[in-house]
Amino acid sequence: MTEQERLLHAKIPCEQTGIEVRKSLCAICTGIHCGIDAYVKDGKLVKVEGSEDYPVNFGKLCVKGASTRGYVYREDRLKTPMKRIGARGEGKFQPITWEEAYRTIGERLNAIKRQDGPEAVAWVTGFTKWHRPWMHRLVHSFGSLNYATESSACYRSMVMAWQTVTGREYGCDLENSGLFVGWGCNAFHNAYPFGEALRQFHDAGGKIIIIDPRVTDTVNQLADLHLQLRPGTDGALALGLANYIICQGWADDAYIKAYIHGFEQFAAYAERFTLEETQRITGVPQELIRQAAEMYVTSGPVSTYQPASALSHHRNGYNNVRAVIALQAITGNLDREGGDLPVHETYLYTDCGFDMKAGEFVQSQRPAACKGRIGAGRFPVWDALADEFQSMDLARQITEGTPYPVKAMVAIGVNHRMFPQPHQQLEAYDKLDFIVAADLFETELCRHADIVLPCCTSLERSELKGYEGGFLTCTTPVIEPLYQSKHDAQILCELARYLDVDDSLLNAGYDATLRYLIHGTGLTLEELRQAPAPLEVPNQRPYTPGYYLEHGFETKTGKIELYSELIAGMGRPDLKPLPVYEDGFGEEKDPRYPFTLATGARLAHAVHSRFHGVAWARSLRPDPMVDIHPQDAQLLGVQEGDWVELFTPHGQVRVRTHLTAGQLRGDVDLYHGYAEADVNELIGRQYLDRYTGFPGYRQIRCGIRKAAVQ
Repeated sequence: MTEQERLLHAKIPCEQTGIEVRKSLCAICTGIHCGIDAYVKDGKLVKVEGSEDYPVNFGKLCVKGASTRGYVYREDRLKTPMKRIGARGEGKFQPITWEEAYRTIGERLNAIKRQDGPEAVAWVTGFTKWHRPWMHRLVHSFGSLNYATESSACYRSMVMAWQTVTGREYGCDLENSGLFVGWGCNAFHNAYPFGEALRQFHDAGGKIIIIDPRVTDTVNQLADLHLQLRPGTDGALALGLANYIICQGWADDAYIKAYIHGFEQFAAYAERFTLEETQRITGVPQELIRQAAEMYVTSGPVSTYQPASALSHHRNGYNNVRAVIALQAITGNLDREGGDLPVHETYLYTDCGFDMKAGEFVQSQRPAACKGRIGAGRFPVWDALADEFQSMDLARQITEGTPYPVKAMVAIGVNHRMFPQPHQQLEAYDKLDFIVAADLFETELCRHADIVLPCCTSLERSELKGYEGGFLTCTTPVIEPLYQSKHDAQILCELARYLDVDDSLLNAGYDATLRYLIHGTGLTLEELRQAPAPLEVPNQRPYTPGYYLEHGFETKTGKIELYSELIAGMGRPDLKPLPVYEDGFGEEKDPRYPFTLATGARLAHAVHSRFHGVAWARSLRPDPMVDIHPQDAQLLGVQEGDWVELFTPHGQVRVRTHLTAGQLRGDVDLYHGYAEADVNELIGRQYLDRYTGFPGYRQIRCGIRKAAVQ
């Protein structure tokens, strides 16, 4: 082997190999977006490593990020705009030019707008999230409020619980905490930079309580105390802890008197959650509940973590999170250093510590008069707190045509498998007159679309991204967009011209919108693009804890509302102003379905369905598998790797068994996203939280039987 061959084999960047290292970010995950060193030769990506000078990952990448090359070069990448020439779902398409695609979309959507109004077009976006401000603005410019995101089934329920109690979302001030309480927190799989931060916190003497139905890596490596509760009983546990703390005289009386509304009603309600009753509901032994309460009041200040969906993906999820927040409130851990501090969103759900014009970018085009959103009135808390429609009601409105018809859908990065009973979702979409689907890969939704548009990855585009701690970056493409793909925001800006919307900024193009967004930060677009790493924004205004304690919270009473005046004013007796605990199943137990199924727990090498098409990542768990306790497996007569059928009244799926003592007996876990075993088919379309419309993915009754040999 020659020296050049050796260097090429090792992918060493130098003049001899022609390999360059270019800077970008990984947008595979849901929001962290780690820095990437992309090794490029002859315009092709040959390797990736973590960027040491990035403020979140500091040179590290998770399994997913390390798989970036396989992700970028997946064989099912969409290559060209296409129009459907066969039946919906048949997959017969004809390549067309971008000009023809845009012209067709503009003509069809404008015709629907003239006949049925702009609201007759539903605009829905999934992953990735980076283009959302552009899509939201375009929907407004089109004359409608009918914009939706995957947050209909993700983190917004958690945010809504915070908004109800305090007026805005809060996050943990881990650096100054004494005790961290992680509700459903498995950071090493979900957000590994946060997992590393927890490790450093623990090594420095901080205490950690993890509350999770499963024994996870985070539990094994970091937990001083693990409360292994039954799925969906977090609210009861929070109420039990609160009651014990109140009864022991450990609540922060001065804080309660000054800053909390509805404490007396809350305390009276919580009285029923004695140690005995809390153990009965949650399965957590009384002694561990008592120990957790003592740690709560002696090891503080206390910061908490509620993940995007683990607590809220239950039919009682919204109130479960409210109860968790109430526990923080009565112990005086809100808006105080080391507790939970308010999140002031800078850009795309991230609190960066400085201001940008993202809100104005979207809201300046808001239509003055139009029909209510799709599904309006069905989920009152959603209506009050979300600036988008609850897409869990989209299929119903398409099918019924009430209160007005929906005739078309524009979907970017949308997978119908995010919905309960996804086959019914596709059946509803097929009733539409016109569907546009833009995506990286050929999804089933693409096969049901009339026009399909190819998008590119984060390595093929220029992307604006802000980071906590006051950092901002705007990347440049490290490789040219593959095939005829374009980036999502470019597509939206170009489409605006064909829709004839009155929006001079979108019509001016992508770079003009970026300059608008960053105006006032003290940085220019050219500076951001030329810098090899995110830059610190000079015009920062970090939050000083205690502002809302002094000036009042963003609620009707100006206080932390354990008794919600927002809900009390809705005139709905079935919606309770207190964070009441209700059984998450919401139905009588049926002996045919003795197991509790939870879906969606993270695998370290996968994100939803997107990584099942990456060969190396798929090889780590090639078949869908259900996690089941060995004693349950023994009763069923199955062993590791056997095929079983999981079934509910709505459907069944065939999967392999994975035996683990990390499960409680009677509980089973199944990762979602496998097309051949779509666990969401087991969940009824109406299995929703009545406050917010969020689906109960994490708590479903099911049966299990050994599958016949195929």
